[in-house]
Amino acid sequence: MTKIGVLIEIEDGKVKPSCFGMITAAKDENSDVYALVFDNNGESYRDSLAKYGVRKIIELSADGVDINTSPDTQTSMIAAAVESFQMDGILGVNTVVSCDILARLAALLKQPLVLDCVEINIPEKTVKKSQFSGKTLATFKIGSDMLICTLRPNIVDAEETPVECEVLPFQAEIEDKPLTRVIEVKKDAGSTKDLADATIVITGGRPMGSAENFEILQQCADAMGNAAVGASRASVDAGYAPHSMQIGQTGKIVSPKLYIGCGISGSVQHYAGMKTSKVILAINTDKDAPIFEKCDYGIIGDLFEVVPALTKALKK
Repeated sequence: MTKIGVLIEIEDGKVKPSCFGMITAAKDENSDVYALVFDNNGESYRDSLAKYGVRKIIELSADGVDINTSPDTQTSMIAAAVESFQMDGILGVNTVVSCDILARLAALLKQPLVLDCVEINIPEKTVKKSQFSGKTLATFKIGSDMLICTLRPNIVDAEETPVECEVLPFQAEIEDKPLTRVIEVKKDAGSTKDLADATIVITGGRPMGSAENFEILQQCADAMGNAAVGASRASVDAGYAPHSMQIGQTGKIVSPKLYIGCGISGSVQHYAGMKTSKVILAINTDKDAPIFEKCDYGIIGDLFEVVPALTKALKK
């Protein structure tokens, strides 16, 4: 039986929704999924993780060490758990946190690493990645005993497959002092929802005209529920939105169930950051905008008329 560890990210005391799709990608009839958490609250996550197929929750800790202050320490604990439980792979959601830790883990274990996968085949040890600004997909064969990779958020729909789950405390022996410490975490101003976890993303381009006008998109996002507001590089460069909201090749990669582009022209660089969205809706006054060749639904119209009308309808 293959043992696959999944790095669980916690936000506001709950498992981040994107982790459930990752668990679905990790499990099959020949694999057991082990959830790795950096606290002693495994019991509080048991029901939600067991619902999606996690058989064991491993509470990582280290004697006399604050595990939340250093990615070096967290990496060492995961490496110790990999050896102790004889895991065959470690997966994480493609976020800043997981990419940082798993890159360190791959270096520590001297194993290959593949980031931002859109498909993972555990038995065959193959993964698929978007290449050349989203123009094609490449399949990689992992030629080692250990599979370490991250999965693009929301690319795999979470499937409930309830199993019995147990919580296992694991204390790692950490000998080396960490070289890196987290002193402070500052969050950028922007959407109240995490772009990576949002099932709906509404994005504004240069035609937004000002930072204040992004409030129109935020009101629409609030009316839709689990929605986040993004921005194109052009609107970020113009100072209308912070870089944390930027979607595209030089920004964040998103895969929501619904993507709404408002005043988005549809450049190759932007499309690379949202092409894996399940449904794409474009709103633009330019009928010849490239985005209309790539969307599922298109509205030729003024976003300042269409979006408020949509918000009004949603509120009803």
